Amino acid sequence: MEETIPGTEAAQIPQQRGTSLLETAVRYAEERHWDVFPGTWLVPGDGVQRCSCEDPACAAPGAHPAREDWAAQATGSATVARRMWQKQQSASILLPTGRTFDAIDVPETAGFLALARMQRMELTLGPVTLAPDRRMRFFVLPGAGAKVPDLVRRLGWAPRALDLGVLGEGAYVAAPPTRFGARGAVQWACRPTAVNRWLPDVEELISALTYACGRDR
Repeated sequence: MEETIPGTEAAQIPQQRGTSLLETAVRYAEERHWDVFPGTWLVPGDGVQRCSCEDPACAAPGAHPAREDWAAQATGSATVARRMWQKQQSASILLPTGRTFDAIDVPETAGFLALARMQRMELTLGPVTLAPDRRMRFFVLPGAGAKVPDLVRRLGWAPRALDLGVLGEGAYVAAPPTRFGARGAVQWACRPTAVNRWLPDVEELISALTYACGRDR
């Protein structure tokens, strides 16, 4: 079953239902060849869901690494992924960046504006996530971090003037259907499909993303 979020600006966003975190993590490793690792999870109590890290001020309840050695823990093996999630089936699904993909991180409003512009330009997109923190992450080929500052300057912007970041080596993204506390679940703005298995280079998307972030200031 899928449902869509009303009121989105440029796309209807399907929300997965009935698929376990374990099954989804295994599928990401098996079908997309993405490294995955289990993060924290939500613990119910007193009518409130708290993060398993037990920090009452946790900024991303249920959606951040549970161990300091998370980068070494990440695996592209479906068998190992299944074994890890069998130990804690409520664990969030986190994907390390800087390996098979980097992610361009922008505000939700700019992300939807960029998506609409990219669709008009008939650009081929990779997967795009929309998280409850109101950020969108566009998956691109690794190495984007080294390119983005110069590309943004060529377009007439100072990199620090825009709310546009790159998640590369040493960072991660939360993958659907991971939940962020009471704020909801991470969803796909653009789903992983056979068509977008080959990711775009950041150079193909940066113009639309920079324009949208400039408009969103």
